[in-house]
Amino acid sequence: MIEAMKDDQLVVKVGGRFKLCTLIQRRLQQLLDGDRPLIDRGGRSDLEVVFEEIRQDLITLEFVGGDDADAELLARNEALL
Repeated sequence: MIEAMKDDQLVVKVGGRFKLCTLIQRRLQQLLDGDRPLIDRGGRSDLEVVFEEIRQDLITLEFVGGDDADAELLARNEALL
């Protein structure tokens, strides 16, 4: 099991379980579509990569226009640019 899933630290960091779930789902889809990870993969699964990107504040969820349906995933890619 992924250690980050054992406590609520990421839930609090992101702002709730729904937001965390949305962020994970959107980032996983980006990785599956071919986007590069923002960290060194080091043999980790896509899900483990997403958790580490969240833990390191490399990705966040921003709600545009005050409507939760318009959630946009923002990835800061300073290290790879």
